[in-house]
Amino acid sequence: MRTTVYVDGFNLYYRALKGTPFRWLDLMALSRVLLRPDNRIDRIRYFTARVRPNVAKPNQHVHQDAYLQAIAAHTPCLRIHEGHFYRNVVRMPLAAPAPGGPRTVEVIKTEEKGSDVNLAVHLVNDACENAFDVALVISNDSDLAEAIRIARGKGHSVGVANPTASHAVRMNAELRAAASFTRRIEGKHLRASQMPPVVAAVGITKPKGW
Repeated sequence: MRTTVYVDGFNLYYRALKGTPFRWLDLMALSRVLLRPDNRIDRIRYFTARVRPNVAKPNQHVHQDAYLQAIAAHTPCLRIHEGHFYRNVVRMPLAAPAPGGPRTVEVIKTEEKGSDVNLAVHLVNDACENAFDVALVISNDSDLAEAIRIARGKGHSVGVANPTASHAVRMNAELRAAASFTRRIEGKHLRASQMPPVVAAVGITKPKGW
């Protein structure tokens, strides 16, 4: 069966990969362990946004760029779709202001925009163009539920993989109800789905600490 995988990059990172040694993730290998042998993966769409360096993580953009170059070279059928990453100084109310003190404080607010919308649009468009028989969405973002329902309404099977490895964190109920089938990404899946330390096609080495 013709299969397309849609990966919500930030959702996957923050729910399953952050702080783990599994960030050098082979998305094709992961998709294969989540799907059946008769699923022929023709395309992987990876949705993300370019991060910016900050004081706490001055090299995060370098690491991300290395990963994006490596995964694109390692997986020819993968397409990267970029949203936008914003960082702004905004004024927010304090939860417990001191008597007589200021009631607000300036904070740095970081926000990723576009990835979920881009994923939803491509999923629906691909379904309308009959570009797949089966789709797998890797995300636990309930905002994608309506797009999944629409794609299923076009006669396609659309599964959802919860990127939260913990048994304690369940898949969003709306996503579960919208999906044709569900999967849960476990630590063993991530461990077994790593790219080689050096991706020879582009000569890129896995960052230290990953």
